[in-house]
Amino acid sequence: MIDIRYFCDDGTAADHCRTPVTSLPDDIQRLISEHAIGGVILFRENLQSIEQIIQLNQQLQQAAQQSSSAQPLFIGIDQEGGRVFRTPREHSTAFTGNMAIGATYPAYGTHFARQSGKVLGAELKALGINLNFAPTVDVNNNPANPVINVRSYSEDPQLVAELGLAQLVAMQQQGVLATLKHFPGHGDTHVDSHHGLPKVSHPRSRIDAVELLPFRYGIAHGDPAMIMTAHIQFPALDNSTLTDTQGNSQYRPATLSRAILTDLLRNELGFQGLIVTDALDMAGISHFFSPTQALIETFRAGADIALMPIRLHHPDELSGLSRLIDAVVAAVHSGELSATEIRQSAERIRQYKQHYQLAEALSADIDQSISRAQTLLGNAEHRLIEQQLAEAAITVVRGDQIPLDEQITNLLLVMPERSGCMALHHELTQARPSLRSTCLSLDDYHAAAFNSQLQHTDAVLVGSIVPAASLVEFGGMYDQQPTSGERLNPQQQQQLLPQLIAQAKAAGQQVIFVSLRTPYDITSLAKDADTVLAVYGYNTHLEQSDNQQRITGPAFAALARVLTGQAQPEGRLPVSLD
Repeated sequence: MIDIRYFCDDGTAADHCRTPVTSLPDDIQRLISEHAIGGVILFRENLQSIEQIIQLNQQLQQAAQQSSSAQPLFIGIDQEGGRVFRTPREHSTAFTGNMAIGATYPAYGTHFARQSGKVLGAELKALGINLNFAPTVDVNNNPANPVINVRSYSEDPQLVAELGLAQLVAMQQQGVLATLKHFPGHGDTHVDSHHGLPKVSHPRSRIDAVELLPFRYGIAHGDPAMIMTAHIQFPALDNSTLTDTQGNSQYRPATLSRAILTDLLRNELGFQGLIVTDALDMAGISHFFSPTQALIETFRAGADIALMPIRLHHPDELSGLSRLIDAVVAAVHSGELSATEIRQSAERIRQYKQHYQLAEALSADIDQSISRAQTLLGNAEHRLIEQQLAEAAITVVRGDQIPLDEQITNLLLVMPERSGCMALHHELTQARPSLRSTCLSLDDYHAAAFNSQLQHTDAVLVGSIVPAASLVEFGGMYDQQPTSGERLNPQQQQQLLPQLIAQAKAAGQQVIFVSLRTPYDITSLAKDADTVLAVYGYNTHLEQSDNQQRITGPAFAALARVLTGQAQPEGRLPVSLD
């Protein structure tokens, strides 16, 4: 499976190519047809509008139909909901994500997992996207985890198992292949495998009880179409080694381990579906192993699908795919790879494409598809479910001063970014017109402005995001953007927040602390706050109605309703705080 995120045929150097593919270039069309490519993964840059997405997907399927195999493409996406969401939020239903669902479990059980899975699956299917790399069933029991955190339902393996299965089944009932990830578990790492090669050193008994439980449960009680590998070393599961490109000996990461993918996942757990690698261009693989070595090792380990094994963003890079394919063929002829296993893998792929009727996309009327998708995506019913989840998830961690007293008429909002600040400001205006709120964004924080505002307010609301945005939100390894020197970086913001809370308290103000992502920041930052809330979501989008534009987001609309007494906070923390 290749990515077509960017492509430049205008003379731009390959390393600087940032031209999004929104309509299929001739070079990529020929690549898919000539090599009988089996699948494509789409990113945010490929997805601009409902009409454009459907047209691009039809172009992709037509290119595949012209290949020697004439097999339809897997068209995949990372559409988890919440923090990781690729289609335009203004057109589709994004939800507040897995940890928000986990917070609703005590009151609602698997209800919101099923409802969100149904909506996510239906909307993807309507766009011609037939494969979702979700749900994430990593058990987040490491507060320092930089990449999973709020993408996990909980630190409780059984809760993760039940919610993950419910969401997966609901997606697949809509005709979209779903994926349990990241096997055998990415929840207890403090290294992001986009940046390095994490290692989990727990004994097998602990891995069985925690990391493997959601996968074992999903396989036993459902029919997951796919399981995605993790670029993580698990010495207790496989202590064999590989020599990396620097000549160093490395424990085999799960993606390259036959003991993990075949002996454990296939034979012991009994998984019959498709094994797909996590993106092979991530540093957990690409910084240690060449594309050819990684590809052959993952197929030898038992993977069916190699995701993003090589960059194809420039005409000069396209020949690299031919060399990779030739290397795999040579490995089969030499006996390094089993011809029998390669055939079995190919047959599994064909069976799943047939079972999920992927070929139907080739005969779909594009005008009817566009009309149907425009009616379905982000419709009133879906938005209502999105809002109900956001409200049901909000958790009062400490304090009893919610809703805000009617005597509070001026509220100072101190938020990490201006978009979130404006979203909450707007939603508060709608929920209680008599409440005047003022935005102070840490994007452009000035101490004098904060001190001045303290003199004219009745209460202060302080919002925090932990951890900072990671590459998985943007999509991959080509998005490492430096922070502007005039803005406070996430670390500086975290250092400043306790000081601002202390100043507000010294000025006699009521302080409300809101954890906008994972609630682990509460312990260190909110000691002096009067009231502490967790909402588990931060994403915003631009909404247009009656010729007016406004910034909004389900978590902010829910927060405004809870603050003003129009909704009751029912959530419970799905993770522990020290």
